[in-house]
Amino acid sequence: MFVDSHCHLNFPGLRERLPEILDAMAAAQVERAMCICTTMEEFEAVHALAMAHDNLWATVGVHPDNEGEEIAEPDVDTLVAWGRRPRVLAVGETGLDYYRIGERSHADMHWQRERLRVHVRAARELAKPLVIHTRSASADTLAILREEGADQVGGVFHCFTETREVAEAALDMGFHISFSGIMTFKTAQDLRDVAAFVPLDRCLIETDSPYLAPVPYRGKTNTPALVPYVAAELARVKGLDVQEVAQATTANFDRLFRPEGVAPQAA
Repeated sequence: MFVDSHCHLNFPGLRERLPEILDAMAAAQVERAMCICTTMEEFEAVHALAMAHDNLWATVGVHPDNEGEEIAEPDVDTLVAWGRRPRVLAVGETGLDYYRIGERSHADMHWQRERLRVHVRAARELAKPLVIHTRSASADTLAILREEGADQVGGVFHCFTETREVAEAALDMGFHISFSGIMTFKTAQDLRDVAAFVPLDRCLIETDSPYLAPVPYRGKTNTPALVPYVAAELARVKGLDVQEVAQATTANFDRLFRPEGVAPQAA
C-alpha cells in the first residue's frame, strides 16, 4: 500500500471531486494521504478533510509564495495551537522561494526568512516535523534550519528538485527527501541521480496534487491515485521491486509523522 505524503485536496479541481478521488485512491492501493496547508485562511478546510476521513491527515503552515494583504501572517502561538489539534501531523509547508523574486533584492525577501523561522520555532515547541519547500533558495533555507535548531524535529524536503549536495545537507540534519512526479520527466536525469543516492529509509513519495502529474499523465490534473507511478520510477532508479519501495516509504512516513493509531514499522 502507498502513502501520498503531500497533496492539496482542498484546492479547486480536487475538492469538488473528493468522493471520486478517494475511490481512485482505494483502487490504486493508495491507503493514505497528507493534506497540506498553505495559508492560515485555508487551515480549517484542510483540517476538516482530515477529520472527516480516516485515511487523510493535515498540516498547518503558510507557503513561502503566499503574500499580500489578504494573507494572514502566521505566529508561533497560533501555529502551536492549531498544530495540537487532532490529525495535524506537521508544520508547513514552509520554506523559501526566490524563483519569482523579480526585481526584488535578497534583502526584500527578509519577510520570507522570518516566516520560516516562525514555523521552525512552532515545530520545535510542538515536537512535530517540518514540511519544507525550497526553490532557488537552498543555501538560505539550510542556514536558517541550522540556526533555528530544525534538526531537533526533522521533517521532509518535499517535491525535491535540488542537488545532491543539498540532499546531503538535509539528510545530515535528519530530514527526509520526498520525490514527486517530476522524477518521471524525461529532462529530470539529475533528479533521478539524486534519488539513486538518497537512502531508501529516508525517501518519501508524493504527488503535490493537483500539480506535477507523472508520466504518462503529465499535463493533466494530478491526484493521489497516481503516486504509484512515482514509486515505480523510484524503484526503477534504485533497482528494487515497487512493493519494496511502497513498504519502505510507507514505513518512513509513519516513523516521521507518527499518525495517531498507526504503529511505526521497520523500513
